[in-house]
Amino acid sequence: MEGFNPFYETDFGRAYLADSLELLKAVPSDSVNLVVTSPPYALHFKKEYGNVTKQEYVQWFLVFAKEIKRILTDDGSFVLNIGGSFNKGEPTRSLYHYKLLIELVDTLGFNLAQELFWYNPAKMPVPAEWVTIRRIRVKDSVENVFWLSKTAWPKASNRRVLRPYGDDMLRLNKKGLSKTVRPSGHNINESFTSVDAGGSIPPNVIEEPLSEDVVVDGMLKFGNNSANDPYTKLCKENGLKIHPARFPAALPEFFIKLLTEEGDIVLDPFAGSNTTGAVAERLGRRWISSDNSEPYLEASKFRFAKV
Repeated sequence: MEGFNPFYETDFGRAYLADSLELLKAVPSDSVNLVVTSPPYALHFKKEYGNVTKQEYVQWFLVFAKEIKRILTDDGSFVLNIGGSFNKGEPTRSLYHYKLLIELVDTLGFNLAQELFWYNPAKMPVPAEWVTIRRIRVKDSVENVFWLSKTAWPKASNRRVLRPYGDDMLRLNKKGLSKTVRPSGHNINESFTSVDAGGSIPPNVIEEPLSEDVVVDGMLKFGNNSANDPYTKLCKENGLKIHPARFPAALPEFFIKLLTEEGDIVLDPFAGSNTTGAVAERLGRRWISSDNSEPYLEASKFRFAKV
């Protein structure tokens, strides 16, 4: 990247200690196949990794999004994970992330390819005032993931993210199904009995890992707070700060498989502990990551066997 020296690099990618906006401006136009990121959310209290208020958030992020649209290839995608929140002082929900989505589409010209949701059962029951003290609201367990694209026809194939068929489907395939019409009016054809497609089409709720790398001590890790993964263990052993808001590997993995092919370029401008870069590396995609925190980037080296 002209004007920037990598903080570290691997066979497939480079991580930069830099202001994300300045780095994005240095990326050539029409050169990145996928941007997948989770920027700091708009919260009532300041986090150590930096965040702006809901009143400022939309205009703050649109500056980054303009550059993201510029650097995407025509068939590229922009995947944005963003959490919702309650309004300050009352048990009602903020619309800031939906306002951002509308601006991304209406003002910047992105297309909304699909809305997806990250199911994270490890989320804390907050705000405590409404959820655990007054007991008038329930715990949040999902976060929005907006899949946006430069054109209406981004590169994508759900064949790359098929899930294993369930026991019911396998039994149905073996038994066979007669032609019928459901009460909803859908025609069920006899050809429905074939399972030759290689797996079932996943839903728009991301809730389970797609590889063994997200299995720790025989247990599936759906959230982002594992205390036993190699990154966390090595951070503790070396006295380095663990990033407090980490991507679960299953999230970037799903979209990297769905939206890119081997050799494509994946970029995360708010890399944090660089889960995106590590997943892209394992899947044979080239990657670019940036963050403005040296301690977090230093610790992110532990995600790679060789830096």
